[in-house]
Amino acid sequence: MKVIKCAVLVSAITLFSACNEVPKKKEIAAPEVEKEVVNQLESPVETGSSLPSLFSTDDGALLSWVHEINDSLAELKYARLSDGQWQKPETILEGSDWFINWADFPTISENNGNLLTHILKKSSKETFSYDIEMNLKSDDATWRTNLSLHTDGTKTEHGFVTMLPFKEDSFFITWLDGRNTGGGGHGHEGEMNIRAAEVAADGAVSNDMLLDDKTCSCCQTTAAITDNGPVVLYRDRTDAEIRDIVITRLVNGKWTEPKFIFNDGWEIKGCPVNGPKADAINNDLAVAWFTAVNNEPKVKLVFSSDGGEKFEAPILISETNAVGRVDLILLDRENVIVSWMETFDKEAQVKVVKVNRSGKFSKEIVVASLGASRKTGFPQMTLVKDKVYFAWTDVVEDTSTIKTAFINLEDF
Repeated sequence: MKVIKCAVLVSAITLFSACNEVPKKKEIAAPEVEKEVVNQLESPVETGSSLPSLFSTDDGALLSWVHEINDSLAELKYARLSDGQWQKPETILEGSDWFINWADFPTISENNGNLLTHILKKSSKETFSYDIEMNLKSDDATWRTNLSLHTDGTKTEHGFVTMLPFKEDSFFITWLDGRNTGGGGHGHEGEMNIRAAEVAADGAVSNDMLLDDKTCSCCQTTAAITDNGPVVLYRDRTDAEIRDIVITRLVNGKWTEPKFIFNDGWEIKGCPVNGPKADAINNDLAVAWFTAVNNEPKVKLVFSSDGGEKFEAPILISETNAVGRVDLILLDRENVIVSWMETFDKEAQVKVVKVNRSGKFSKEIVVASLGASRKTGFPQMTLVKDKVYFAWTDVVEDTSTIKTAFINLEDF
């Protein structure tokens, strides 16, 4: 069954939830697409598919997605990028009881030959009552599916997963956990939490820890592995309804107290469904995020050279009809590539730019023009050698598919 969450970005002129006041948008003509540097790549995905997830491997990339066979049955599929071409897709599993949503989608990761994905499986008839179920494949073995990540047993919301390779062959996972919300609706009696755990190559879950007992209820999480250890970033929720981005770090075996990476001071009585993205090399960390203080939407970027203990002053990426849905690649300690979405009337564009730590920008590139509907979801971006690959959901007359492309690094 497909369900749609409350508090969503719904169109070019409805930036936030229907529960919130809608800000006025500027009417600005859309820039031309930079066709000469965007190289279209034949997609392995059939129509009726959406929710892409991209992940770089040692020799290429992985792309996972959800294909809806009919109104009640869906399948999770993936394909591997090898020698610059997508290989034949494979089906991981199918189900008729999944929670399928434009903002809370399956992810894929690989570590030392072990593949890990997840789906969201309904746990009751309540709309927002679902569990995170993992799927694990080691080397050439068959998939082991529907492995439990959490064992609280509550009929509540669990999702917005981030998974990363960790240690020799395990994975670090963080997610939003609604075990204390009291039910499968968005009139929560309790608060949304964020948790983290480690998943071994055999599927065993260890070090399940509560990171924060009150967070925004439906913004994507992000994480990175620094030399000091994992860091987790997410949208917080204070008692005063300030929903800025915070970080917590695993230092000497203990998680630090969450702290704001920058005090935007965005007060909003509803979830904007717009999480941050982070990437790290050694202890250099970069974070991109969306905010809309005073109904002024912006995408921002910030650097840290000590694994997130301190952050430099933020760099403004976009303030022209930005709707966020950011992604980020840290190229080296001085340079990042940031992607985001902007809307123009009833259309949207996926844009990308290279940014130096000093604040110097390359020319913005329009990766794709697409509808501004929430059905287009969250565009994905990853680095494979000297190319930046993209995947996004394209919707034409209510029929969705996934398109892919790449840009050579030298073209930024």
